[in-house]
This record gives sequence, C-alpha cells and structure tokens, in this order.
Amino acid sequence: MARFRYSMQSILDIKLKMENQAKQEFSAARAALDEEEAKLQRLFDRKREYEGEAERLRRGVLNFRKMQENKTAILCMENFIADQKVCVKEAENILEQARIKLAEVMMERKTHETLKEKAFDEFLREENRREGKEVDELTSYTYGRKQSAQA
Repeated sequence: MARFRYSMQSILDIKLKMENQAKQEFSAARAALDEEEAKLQRLFDRKREYEGEAERLRRGVLNFRKMQENKTAILCMENFIADQKVCVKEAENILEQARIKLAEVMMERKTHETLKEKAFDEFLREENRREGKEVDELTSYTYGRKQSAQA
C-alpha cells in the first residue's frame, strides 16, 4: 500500500503553531484580567477599611484631623477605584480580542484538518480501486493460464 502524503501538511502545521500561540496570548490576557480584577478588589477592601475606621472615629473622641485624613483617604480610594475600573475594562477588551483571534485560528485549523481528512478518504478510495484493478488483472491472468493449459 502506498503512503499517504498530504500536500498542504506544512500549512496545517503552521495553523497548529498559530493556534498554540493564540492560546498562549488568550491565557496571558486572562491572567492580566484576573490580576486587574484582584487589584480592584483590594482597592474596594481598603476603602471598606477606611469607611470602618471613619465610623469608629465618629463614635469615639472626635479628632477632626484624623477624620479629615480619613475622608481624604476614602476620596483617594474612590479615585483609584475609578482608574482601576478603566484598567479592568481595557483588560476585558484585550481578552475579548484574544478570544476572537483564537476562535478564528481554531476555525482555520479545523478547516485544514477537514481538507486533510477528505484527501485521505480520496486516497483510500483510489487505493481500493487500484487494488481491485490488480486483483482483477491477477484473476484474469490466472484464468487465462488455466484456459491455455486446458487447451
């Protein structure tokens, strides 16, 4: 039996490499988004701590200086949170772009794999026809020899 060679195997190999690269980019984008979300959560936690401290300052002996510093810290946290929300949104956009690119590359690879499967099926059909033809020729030859031997 002949050996199957896919003529566009090099293209399929490149598509596989491109898919692996796109997967890595998607993974990196996901990690960056997770990190930005974690930063945002830490800022929310810190703001809650400042708000708790503000509540304690109002209940105890009034220290206006500490209360003002606390209020300033809360305002700063709100600004940091707003900035971090922008960073999270940017990371989400990058992740979405990486997801779209990965989906496109995977679709291209699957298309080439389908083409390879079709080419292999055609190869098998051709091999079966060739083998059938050889069997027919061998049968005809054997039958012809028997006929000439009997005559």
